[in-house]
Amino acid sequence: MQSREAGYGSALPIDGYGPGFFRVAGAVHRGGLLIRAEAAAVWTGFDDLAPLRALAGQVDLLLCGMGADIAHLPKGLQVDLEALGVMAEPMSTPAAARHYNVLLSEGRRVAAALLPMPGEVPTA
Repeated sequence: MQSREAGYGSALPIDGYGPGFFRVAGAVHRGGLLIRAEAAAVWTGFDDLAPLRALAGQVDLLLCGMGADIAHLPKGLQVDLEALGVMAEPMSTPAAARHYNVLLSEGRRVAAALLPMPGEVPTA
């Protein structure tokens, strides 16, 4: 089977992540991250709902990286987002980052709200 490198065009892929940070198109973002093809921004977590609701009409699927393990979304959030036309899928942060890149390379209207991975945050 022949493999090919994923193409993202001008879209922003997740290049990597580690304890407390994400690397997006070469730039390091510390803390939580909300990313879609056109933009990446700091996201402070599920108390910060306005940016998630603002995805209505821009994306069809929101991948929710819940940290090292899968967890349930806050009560009512999934219903709230689905009413706006955004399907939310909770999963671990590593799985959400991988799925985001795959769907992005397919040209899908996807975003990811990612809680950072736990651990000691490097200072450099």
